[in-house]
Amino acid sequence: MTDIAGRLDAVRALMRERDYDAFIVPLADEYLGEYLPEHNERLRWISGFTGSAGMVVVLADSAAIFVDGRYTVQVRNEVPTPLYELHHLIEEPPATWLAQRLSAGGRAACDPRMHTLSWYRATARTLEAAGHALVADSDNLVDHCWTDRPAEHVAPALLLAQRYTGLDSQDKRQQIAERIAAEGGDAALIFASDSVSWLLNVRGTDIPCLPILLSFAVLRADASVTVFVDPRRIPPGFDAHVGPGVTLYPESAAEDFLMGFGGQRVLADPDNANAWTQLALAAGGAQLVERQDPVLLPKACKNLVEVQGARDAHLRDAVAEIRFLAWLDAEVAAGRLHDEAQLADTLGEMRAANDEYHGPSFSTISAAAGNAAMCHYNHENAAAPGRLQMNSVYLVDSGGQYSDGTTDITRTVAIGDPGAEVRRMFTLVLKGHIALDRARFPAGTTGTHLDALARQYLWRYGYDFDHGTGHGVGAFLSVHEGPQRIAKAYNPAALRPGMIVSNEPGYYRAGSFGIRCENLVVVRECEAEGETPVYGFEALTLVPFDRRLVDVELLDDAERAWIDDYHQRVAERVGPLLEGAERSWLEQATAPL
Repeated sequence: MTDIAGRLDAVRALMRERDYDAFIVPLADEYLGEYLPEHNERLRWISGFTGSAGMVVVLADSAAIFVDGRYTVQVRNEVPTPLYELHHLIEEPPATWLAQRLSAGGRAACDPRMHTLSWYRATARTLEAAGHALVADSDNLVDHCWTDRPAEHVAPALLLAQRYTGLDSQDKRQQIAERIAAEGGDAALIFASDSVSWLLNVRGTDIPCLPILLSFAVLRADASVTVFVDPRRIPPGFDAHVGPGVTLYPESAAEDFLMGFGGQRVLADPDNANAWTQLALAAGGAQLVERQDPVLLPKACKNLVEVQGARDAHLRDAVAEIRFLAWLDAEVAAGRLHDEAQLADTLGEMRAANDEYHGPSFSTISAAAGNAAMCHYNHENAAAPGRLQMNSVYLVDSGGQYSDGTTDITRTVAIGDPGAEVRRMFTLVLKGHIALDRARFPAGTTGTHLDALARQYLWRYGYDFDHGTGHGVGAFLSVHEGPQRIAKAYNPAALRPGMIVSNEPGYYRAGSFGIRCENLVVVRECEAEGETPVYGFEALTLVPFDRRLVDVELLDDAERAWIDDYHQRVAERVGPLLEGAERSWLEQATAPL
């Protein structure tokens, strides 16, 4: 059994040595990426929590963990409540809570490599207003206490050919350098590893699901770039691949380099880059100019080659997904009710049959019956994987990383007859999915403006879901990519042609069932009579929705037509790539309503 109490005691001993009254542990590492390599799972080590968002605050005689609405059930199952208080990450911000809990003149420490500069400044202000201090300490306390910490995995990166990227690295660097110069900058901090990977046309192999080269960089207005990266991650042929103007340094040289920009204007994103890099730039006399990462928007707006690559990747992915769904129906009909792990493994094997496949884009959510009510459930973290149950539903949210694209799809499947109430809720969710897919909107529209389209039918009856409706997706990069997003919370990023987003409304009834209908879509220009450009969505995902879960009486004529048209396109595109029983299954699954 994991000794969480012993780990907390070890951290508290170091806190006493350094005169800290609190120590903050985020679910992050020095790269601030979504997925962490095993050796950087510090929050999991100190708490046992395995979710994808959270923060721990350790005090001298207590501790608290903060998670969002996706994990309120999971956190109770994983974190020992005698040792931890449980709080909501959004409703009870950790900094506010900490300011109230510290004794007068308290000192709270954090590792500035693990937090954005915006978070660091805001937390410092909150604590200072209450008479406390935030102390930056990059000599991380957890690292000293984690005696059996896994070794870091280091492997050479992949060089991504221009047939996948559409532009070579020199052209990209020139394009971004012109943006830096236009902003009056001498250089820009390109902190996010996926931005560096996109800029250099490389992909990493060190982190499962996230094909980024762990690194950060500084790009100058003359298009030269300095990259800080473990030299063991640089493959043969790198220099020729990226072209002239790229200098590599080990990360240990970063502090001296960053402090050498005295008097220069350096663009940096306080919401995206860690505090440590920007504090070092400021300490050296650089003038920090707060700007969004200049790579973020060009990376998000896929070029024609990248969009076609996404279409091709989704077609291959559809073959694997449809083969899996056909197999699943046959297994259920034969009375073989597999467990969640077997189902996830089978789907993964079907994807892996493709030569362009590099691995999953995230850990498959394979959730049977009541487990599907936890929208980010992971069978690998359960005491034992659940098993399919007759007269229920199975939710599978999965995706793949391919050389030409990243996929993410959720399908909810009937196992036997789940009943009229499940069909009603599924249809309300699907109606929201259709409404969003059919949306037409003027240039300048954000995902926030569109979010209610997907929720309207649930709202009408007093239902909702506690997650975003859509997230951005990269091109053989992160399955969760900004700046675009579709959610209730305000997001200023306008949707633009070439952006890929998910369309994934859902509904979850605790202990009973969960439903989600997810496709990936790409923003495209539409014909319009007026003078304002109008955009819409093109569905990239090509997999049928389960017609057995549709209550046709709840659909209007336009919604019925949408489902039939979508299924016809699926049949026409994917059908010729299937044979035998799988092709017959698809014909039945895409039959008109």
